[in-house]
Amino acid sequence: MNSLAHKQRATRRVLALGAVVVFWTGCAVGPNYRKPSVNVPSAYRGADSAEALPAESTSLGDQKWFEVFQDEQLQQIIKTALRQNYDLRIAAARILQAEAQLGITRADQFPTVDAGADVSSQRTAQSRFAAFNRTQGGLSLSAAWELDFWGKFRRATEAARASLLAGEWARQAVLSTLVADLASSYFQLRELDLELEISRRTLASRQESLRLIQDLADQGLGTMLDVRQAEQLVFTAGARIPDIERQIEQEENFISILVGNNPGAVPRGRMLTEQPHAPVVPAGLPSSLLERRPDIRVAEQQLIAFNAQIGVAKAAYFPQISLTGAGGFQSSALTSLFSGPAGLWNLIGGLTQPIFAGGRIRSGVRLAEAQQQEVLLVYQQTIQQAFREVSDALVAYRKNQEFRQQQEQLARSAQDASQLADTRYRAGLTSYLEVLTNETNYFSAELGLAQAREGEVEALVQLYRALGGGWQQ
Repeated sequence: MNSLAHKQRATRRVLALGAVVVFWTGCAVGPNYRKPSVNVPSAYRGADSAEALPAESTSLGDQKWFEVFQDEQLQQIIKTALRQNYDLRIAAARILQAEAQLGITRADQFPTVDAGADVSSQRTAQSRFAAFNRTQGGLSLSAAWELDFWGKFRRATEAARASLLAGEWARQAVLSTLVADLASSYFQLRELDLELEISRRTLASRQESLRLIQDLADQGLGTMLDVRQAEQLVFTAGARIPDIERQIEQEENFISILVGNNPGAVPRGRMLTEQPHAPVVPAGLPSSLLERRPDIRVAEQQLIAFNAQIGVAKAAYFPQISLTGAGGFQSSALTSLFSGPAGLWNLIGGLTQPIFAGGRIRSGVRLAEAQQQEVLLVYQQTIQQAFREVSDALVAYRKNQEFRQQQEQLARSAQDASQLADTRYRAGLTSYLEVLTNETNYFSAELGLAQAREGEVEALVQLYRALGGGWQQ
């Protein structure tokens, strides 16, 4: 009996060792991931010679957001949003889901072990005066293991791990977008503040002019036409103010929601004209964009996941090898549960080979391959779109600077013309129509200059976002 028990234990050890060897040496069907080759330009279109230094490795996108946006109040708004923004919190919750899903998928590679215990008591009547009582108990331990000989579970784990990484990069993409949206909205708000300041200053000046024109008309030195034309200037500036105030409040509401607050006022920092930004910014090497932009990293991780799913689908062609075993103790007397002949065990190995499935397996493989091809094209398209966004942002930043410079000259010229027209009118050399025309031109030029300043810093924000900046902490 001892010799037989020894042989049985040895057999179990050999089988267990063989299963482990099969598990660890089994092949994984399906293609291994290889990074696709992409056509990367040597330089960004739209970058001038000052931006394309031969040995350049740094980029505006490598800088942290608080290094690019130096307005202290804007920095505080962004910090608050990083804690409270709902899109970021939703993205973080999705990462937790992906982590849990990875744990569930990875668990399929290992055996499942269950333990059980049972106790039963039975009383049987033998006669009117006697009864028979019987108590029976048992303990059991069972295990089941589907060997991952063809790598089905390993490929599934690979796909789940890539999905987790895609979720993490998706969160970084949300963060980058949030920083850019907040900066853009804040600069838009400061531009509206500047427009409101210009409109109120212009309204006060025109109201004063209207009083002077009215006095001249009352003295017979002016005409009612001059008064009506002066009133048009006042009403034009006055009508602009409530529209700007509406836009300001709506912009504040938008920023408040991005921050994670209810709609409310937004504190201000530096004026729009005081926002620092370099005339030329380094774009960096185009090849580094593939590693820096979160949306490209998301697309690549999705490609890895779908590439692994091909192996999962192909594994269905091959046999499923499973091992099940159980052991324990059972006795009609609880006191002898762990002694005597109470021990029992069994070990079963099984193999299932698909013979006919009506084309299901073949179609599953084709589906996985087609999905992988789709995601590959999306990955390549995302890269091309990224290069386009950088090129668009580079030319926009440079041309907005040129436009702002022209607007500055236009505003100075319009201001001078307005002053000359007012002087000529007061000297009686021209009608008030000339003042009306030049005042209108100057007001439009001032508003246009404010918008041009905002367009310049907005282009910087979009360039920073296009270069993959904003998520670095």
